[in-house]
This record gives sequence, C-alpha cells and structure tokens, in this order.
Amino acid sequence: MNINDLISIVKKKLENNFKIENIKIEDKSFLHKKHASNQVGKFHLKLSINSVELKKLSRIDSNKKIYKVLNEELKEYIHSIQILII
Repeated sequence: MNINDLISIVKKKLENNFKIENIKIEDKSFLHKKHASNQVGKFHLKLSINSVELKKLSRIDSNKKIYKVLNEELKEYIHSIQILII
C-alpha cells in the first residue's frame, strides 16, 4: 500500500466513526528512515484531529478509540502514530 492510499483509508475510517470538524494527516516516515526498526511498507503518521467528541474524553480513552478503529492498519501498515486531539 502506498502512503496516499493509507492516508485516505485512515481519514475515511476516522470520519465514519467520530464527529470530526477537521483532520490533518501527515506522513512523518522520513524522520525515521535511518532507525534500525524502520521497515519498508510501514509508515509513521501524525494525526491532528479537531473533534469536540474526542476532546471530551481523556487522552487515553480517545487514543484507545482511535486505535480500535485503525486496528487493521496499525497491524499491517503503520509503524508509529502520533495523535493530537485539538
């Protein structure tokens, strides 16, 4: 899977499961290219999510819900994910 397809899938899944006012998904894989644990086909994403629904939850609870929705992508295509709820 390429990064553009992954970003599209992640965005769609999050928008279908949460009330989101705005979402920005950035590929940060380039920051980790020289790390020993870097794997081809695994990406590092930064999610900036503007959501009143998620903002009402604790950081742990909102992250758990996001991880549950993105479970398949996390297993197959995402090596690292940074989540900012704004």
